[in-house]
Amino acid sequence: MARFTLQTLPAARLLAGALIVLPLLAACSEEKKEHAEEVRPVRVQPVAFETGRETLKLAGTLAPRLEAPLAFQVTGKLASRPVEIGTRIVPGQVIGKLEPEDFALQLRRAQAQVASSEADLARLQADLKRYEALKTSMVFTQATYDQRAAAAAVAQQTLIGARSQVAIAERQMGYTTLTADHGGVVTAVLAEPGQVVAAGQAIVRVARDEELEVSVPIPENRLAEARAAQDARVSLWAEPEKAYRVQLRELAASADPQTRTYLAKYTLLDRPQGGKMGMTATLMLAKGDAQAVAALPLSSLFQQGDKPAVWVVDAAKGAVTLKPVTVAAYHQDAVLLAGGVKDGELVVTAGVHRIDPGIKVRILGAVPGKGQ
Repeated sequence: MARFTLQTLPAARLLAGALIVLPLLAACSEEKKEHAEEVRPVRVQPVAFETGRETLKLAGTLAPRLEAPLAFQVTGKLASRPVEIGTRIVPGQVIGKLEPEDFALQLRRAQAQVASSEADLARLQADLKRYEALKTSMVFTQATYDQRAAAAAVAQQTLIGARSQVAIAERQMGYTTLTADHGGVVTAVLAEPGQVVAAGQAIVRVARDEELEVSVPIPENRLAEARAAQDARVSLWAEPEKAYRVQLRELAASADPQTRTYLAKYTLLDRPQGGKMGMTATLMLAKGDAQAVAALPLSSLFQQGDKPAVWVVDAAKGAVTLKPVTVAAYHQDAVLLAGGVKDGELVVTAGVHRIDPGIKVRILGAVPGKGQ
């Protein structure tokens, strides 16, 4: 049997301890190596530059180009109003009538005044003619003749005035019937039968729907874009797949006191077949300055100091590079880049703040716009 001495015992113990510690150190070394070579999965999107114009969208409504109130030209009691809201009318159609009795009395009085004036003129002219026959007589005086001639002339003018009163009374009698000057649709009723209405007081409002336009309230921070837009189109909620060309016709000089927006009116250059007054419309204004931009999710941006940047992935090496970029515009959920990256480069779209330079990455899933 082997014999252990006091000299050999510590060496044996050291050897046993080393055999125990060495596997543990090897395990730690392997764990550190695996940690150092950790590969982080990322999602990417390829850069695709497109030349286009930024579009501003605003809500509006279809409205008639012309809309006017219709009113009687005389004061009276409304006897009838045979139209209602939505009634389609044609030129010459009766809109309302006033009670005609008072106007008929005025016409008869004017006609009686004409008859009286005609009788006076006839009498004075006969007197003048008889007196003129006495011109060679001793009883004839020029002063008397001039006086009678003047009286006949006054009677002549009085008759002219009386006939004018008849014409006025006849016209006022005609004004008791309100007719449409043009065709259209009744959009509002403003008086009811039995109501006494004044001359010029609106009875109904009629819109000429043969020519429609788009009314759009524009926020004050969008006025410059509305004025500078080179291409304006409108789509209807009822026909969202179609777009119609429009042209700015009028822009309010002051803001609405309630909404603080400026009302803009756009003429429809293409008439929508199914367009009706009051329909909801979307105005699309394209800016005139065109440039090549690449759209990426907002989550792609990384702040490098005070400048925006993105992480670009080298798919072959699994490496990432931080590149500063030039931002053309920000949208609600996207950013438009004008430079800093190239077409086809892969940009990390999520978790950009968890990436460090030199880290290895692995692309998750298929790259949008490319095959597996």
